[in-house]
Amino acid sequence: MEELEQIAAEIRACTACILHRGRTLAVPGEGPADATIVFVGEAPGFHEDQQGRPFVGQAGQFLEELLASIGLRRDQVYITNIVKCRPPGNRDPLPDEIAACSPYLDRQLALIRPKLVVTLGRFSMAHFLPRARISEVHGQPQRVGGIICYPMYHPAAALHQPALRRTVEEDFRRIPEVLAKAEGVAEYQPPPQPEQLRLF
Repeated sequence: MEELEQIAAEIRACTACILHRGRTLAVPGEGPADATIVFVGEAPGFHEDQQGRPFVGQAGQFLEELLASIGLRRDQVYITNIVKCRPPGNRDPLPDEIAACSPYLDRQLALIRPKLVVTLGRFSMAHFLPRARISEVHGQPQRVGGIICYPMYHPAAALHQPALRRTVEEDFRRIPEVLAKAEGVAEYQPPPQPEQLRLF
């Protein structure tokens, strides 16, 4: 946990991209250092920026409802974002901002070593599956190197587009099944690149 806290301290002091100028608080992420599941959102919003904690607004409440639907509490999982500071006006994070920030995520994942990384939204998905379209791969686990990635729509998208809500709920309910199958292939090595393309 000390190493995770060290990364968090670096994030709070980070000036690697323009976003640090407008932040109230950076949002490194939170949860147990040995979490089985890591949820990766896109970027902090207004409430997250104020509190320095991920997913504390409306989308966070929905995420907690989703966790409860599979018998989990938020303190049992690790929750973070691909970008750790709030973009102005909640705009989408820019490529250079993601590039500056994503090494922190890679280091967090290397320490936590989760069995499953659930990406929430297309920006966090693109970190693992750069050529994928979320409409085509959501709810389908994909192995990327040593990580099993489970792409989902962002909970905020389901709040803005009620039609997506059922999709998000159904994808979420499959997480225990995905986890159960993931354990059987924990040490699997991905096939050479040409094989991997068939996943998309």
